[in-house]
Amino acid sequence: MKRFLSILCVLTFFTGILVAEGSQEGSYPTKSINLIVPFSAGGGTDAVARALAKSAEKYLGQSVVVLNKTGGSGAVGMTAGATATPDGYTITMITREIVSLPLMGLAQISPDDFDLVRLVNLDPALLAVKSDSSYANIDQIIDAAKKNPGSIKFASTAKPNFYILALENNQNIKFNQIPFNGAGEAIPSVIGGHTDFTIASPGELISQIQGDQLRPVAIMAPERIDSMPEVPTFRELGYDVVSGTWRGIAVPKGTPESIRTGLEEAFAKAVADPDFVAFMKNAKLGIYDLDSAAFAQYIKADTDTIQEIVSKLK
Repeated sequence: MKRFLSILCVLTFFTGILVAEGSQEGSYPTKSINLIVPFSAGGGTDAVARALAKSAEKYLGQSVVVLNKTGGSGAVGMTAGATATPDGYTITMITREIVSLPLMGLAQISPDDFDLVRLVNLDPALLAVKSDSSYANIDQIIDAAKKNPGSIKFASTAKPNFYILALENNQNIKFNQIPFNGAGEAIPSVIGGHTDFTIASPGELISQIQGDQLRPVAIMAPERIDSMPEVPTFRELGYDVVSGTWRGIAVPKGTPESIRTGLEEAFAKAVADPDFVAFMKNAKLGIYDLDSAAFAQYIKADTDTIQEIVSKLK
């Protein structure tokens, strides 16, 4: 009888553990969630992440804390996100660099190290100069680069920078790339006169443009965008260059399906949340909402696009 009771106690103990673990996963989340941003505060990725986190909190029922982990053109932060415990309490805003860096041999991580949750943002690339720059248009910048290869300083938000590579390949020219940890650091270098121009998303540049610190020159969109109808496209100026960036949410590979599903549903609501929509519109940032399956297909297509550019470099 004593042996029976001992066995019963042991079984009850382990059953309690299993039930507790199951209920913990089922009630996810039970504490705050960290959202890693792989670029510095003040840039477009940081802005999208903070606005999205604020809206997502309404549907997750927990706070979402943004952590900026910079370095390696996004590699440091995204590596930290990919190698975090796959329990749903560390999520990452991944960017196009998760595709470009490994293709260039500059990072060990790739999209395969993550389980995708949702694509939330897509923006064309905008070239801007200091408001009193001597460069009046894109023709003058390109001509200067042709006459003095490597002398025109480009404030790069990441290296390699596929905005500038697309232009360099199209025109067979070379700029002097000065790398920074995101637009939040690159933009001040242009305003301060330390570099000649930068290329970033419209939302990252709009405040300085409206404040007459920067002047937009041309945009790498297929056609003029509604938020900046006065800015010509590279194509209409005679340069067949189309490029941009995207941002989405991902979790470490191996995160339980129930948690991934919960996050995907919460972020679907967050992207459609009126506060997030209003922020993105006012900030000139584009919403591009795809679920995890469509996000995977989008990354596959973008990998082919970037691979073509990389092959030309080699």
